Amino acid sequence: MRPMLMTALSACIGLLPAAISSGIGSQVQRPLATVVVGGMFIGPILLLVVVPAVQTLFLDRVDQRSSTAAGP
Repeated sequence: MRPMLMTALSACIGLLPAAISSGIGSQVQRPLATVVVGGMFIGPILLLVVVPAVQTLFLDRVDQRSSTAAGP
């Protein structure tokens, strides 16, 4: 977990100047940098919170099906 968060944080910090720049050529690089910073910020959150919740939901559903298929 720590390496994933460190990688995402360093990428966000590295691209933050490009995402908030207003100089020459920023009209081209700002949208791309904004998307990358947003993705690197939201990606680990989804990976650490949403994926385990969805996995638990589906595993519970599979366990219920296997227990009812086995019967008494």
